[in-house]
Amino acid sequence: MNTQTKFSEERLMKVLLAPVISEKATFVAEKNEQIVFKVLPDATKPEIKAAVELLFKVEVESVQTVNREGKQKRAGRFMGRRNHTKRAFVCLKPGQEINFTEEAA
Repeated sequence: MNTQTKFSEERLMKVLLAPVISEKATFVAEKNEQIVFKVLPDATKPEIKAAVELLFKVEVESVQTVNREGKQKRAGRFMGRRNHTKRAFVCLKPGQEINFTEEAA
């Protein structure tokens, strides 16, 4: 069964916000063959899987998500908070890979 048919293509284009390029994300990518993405806070695992398969033409094995609380920040005497974010750790099937440097060129 094709997972892309269940969701509108317009919604899938909006689900992934950006790839996460950090030391931890690079370590996870090398060790577990996972890619980390920032996603919409209301995105579901099946939506994320379908979006990655649609945009990058790869097969996804599994998706884990993490809700991250925004940090407390202070400006003078006023306390504020950064926005909460959601990240998705996408595990690709063996032999699959996404190369971001090629996509941009």
